[in-house]
Order: sequence, then C-alpha cells, then structure tokens
Amino acid sequence: MSAWIRMISDEDADDQLKSILDLARTPHGTVDNVMRVHSLRPNTMKGHVILYRACLHDQANTVPMWFQEVVSSYVSTLNTCPYSYANHWANARHLIADDARADKIEAALKTRRPQDAFDGAHLAALIYAEKLTLSPGTMAKTDAIALKDAGWEDGEILEINQIVGYFNYANRLLNGLGVTTDGDVVGYYADE
Repeated sequence: MSAWIRMISDEDADDQLKSILDLARTPHGTVDNVMRVHSLRPNTMKGHVILYRACLHDQANTVPMWFQEVVSSYVSTLNTCPYSYANHWANARHLIADDARADKIEAALKTRRPQDAFDGAHLAALIYAEKLTLSPGTMAKTDAIALKDAGWEDGEILEINQIVGYFNYANRLLNGLGVTTDGDVVGYYADE
C-alpha cells in the first residue's frame, strides 16, 4: 500500500482527473505518489503541481539547483519525512556530483549540524530553513537581514522561503497520509 487513503489509478480516472494526472507526470512518464494521493480531489493535485514547479523548477530561480535540493532535504530531515528526503537527497547527491562532499553534507543534515558542511551564505540559508521549520512563530526581520548580510538577494530569499514553506506543506501531506515511495521512480535524476 502506497498511502493510508485510496488513490485512483490512471485506468480508473475520469476525464478531469486524467487531465490533471497528465499535468503531474514526471519526466519518466509516471505520476509520483506525492501527487497521486490527491486523486480523490484533483484540484488540490493541480495546485500542488503548480506550486511545486514554481518553487523548484522555475527558470527565474537563481538559487543553484543543487542547493535548492539541499534545502529541500534539510527541511525533510527536520520533519522526519522519508518520502521527500529519499527523492530530494537523490537529486542533491546527483547534482553535487562529488561523493565525498555529498557524504559530508548528508551527515551534517542528518545530525542537524549544517555548520559541519557549510559556511557563509549556504549556512545562513540552512539556519533560516531550520528556524522557519521548527519555530515559525519566532521568525523576525533579523532572520531576513541575516540572509541579506550573508549575500542572498531579496529574490533568492523569497526562493529559499518558498522552498522551506513548500516542503513543510508537502512533508505534512506525506506524513499525514502515510505516503510511501512504493512504485515511484525515486529522484528526478534517477535514470539520467
């Protein structure tokens, strides 16, 4: 079982759902369980697909893709979300393209010690991600100023904020419905 609730297969989908399933298809031609779990309410699937792609795959984004995936993985670690971690750490590892560096980063993320693998702007972003994930009510203007002082531009701060917010949403969706990677192709780059 891939989730605690029923998910509608492609074969059993009506025309509206088929259209949204097609929108949600991965480059592999499949629909991952993170999207299919919405199949009983197709409009939330449509909104989820659009939000996900805007946060992580928009051409206007300037935060490097490998670091977007690191932030995604860190938030998923903080939320103990094995589904998102499996997918986005696979992407990060692929994009880092250096096993020793990736191993060091993964160890730092898993022990919640990003300072063991990062400094400067990258560390500032991960500190921000941790605070926004674990203590969102304590966020202050100084948290955004710290990102600016570390070298992030306002648009990049927005990108980081949206990635953190998106993964907090997705992690809760996945954990709350018991969604697993069973049947998914794990990681966008799995076959490349």
